[in-house]
Amino acid sequence: MRGLVIRGSRNVFSVRPMEGALSPEPFSCRIKGKILKGVEGYYNPLAPGDRVSFEPDSAHPGTGLILDVEERRNQFTRFNRKGQAPQLLAANVDLVLCLTSPVSPPFRPRFLDRSLLQAEIAGIPGVIIGNKYDLSPDDLDTEERLEDYRRIGYRVLRVSALTGEGMEELRSLIAGNASVLVGQSGVGKSTLINALVPKTCQRTAPLNEKYDRGNHTTTMSVLFEASPEGTFLIDTPGIRQFLPEGIGADEIIYYMREFAPLAGRCTYGLSCSHRTEPGCKIMEAVAAGSIHEDRYESFLRIQNELSGAPYA
Repeated sequence: MRGLVIRGSRNVFSVRPMEGALSPEPFSCRIKGKILKGVEGYYNPLAPGDRVSFEPDSAHPGTGLILDVEERRNQFTRFNRKGQAPQLLAANVDLVLCLTSPVSPPFRPRFLDRSLLQAEIAGIPGVIIGNKYDLSPDDLDTEERLEDYRRIGYRVLRVSALTGEGMEELRSLIAGNASVLVGQSGVGKSTLINALVPKTCQRTAPLNEKYDRGNHTTTMSVLFEASPEGTFLIDTPGIRQFLPEGIGADEIIYYMREFAPLAGRCTYGLSCSHRTEPGCKIMEAVAAGSIHEDRYESFLRIQNELSGAPYA
């Protein structure tokens, strides 16, 4: 049977039959054998959105064995420091919804830069969703940064799951698509899911008052069906540190939109570190304002982390 992976934990996966099943209820499946071909080297072998073939266990109704995974058209990942391996967050998606908030928790453009970079690496359109706009609709610093993201070509939506502001535009955006939501703890991913998906009761929690950041309420990626017309949302765990994966430190320039046209045009060509060299087009663009100082700072930080160098 063909099935759609809904969630997974400790190598037990919830798989919903896609065809030929008397009941649409998901099966609890394990992988047949020790290794699933084609996913070697990952921290986790499967993610919500994966299409798999599985065989039901006639002796134990509602359970089965996963035989193989279909080739993915894309995958959204991050580097898992604990496992020292790429971690799959979602598979076969149309949009990456990068959630942020102006306050509670504070706006953090560094995280946005990393999740947008990973979307570019995966070849998936990234969209910035500014949630909780009922709390601080006129934060000038946040607005200035969001407008710069819009300037370089990203779509930006300002919404409030509490008041409904911007929600119709968001519903129109995700209609008929499979979208993955990514953001730090506390930005309101679970609350947004509850507003977008009928009859869903994702657990939510208040912020940690001492540190003004969220508490983890989602512990694994989970796929939800938002409409019978093929609208899917994948909620991901709140991530405090996002290290992109799939490229080397010297390749970042090709995946940051306003940096890419300048690749190789520095006086020292592709060997330029974009830090101290005369004739560096990246530094000239920062000085001219065509590359935002915060984006340049993100570029340097990610470059250091991917190369293993400490950030000075």
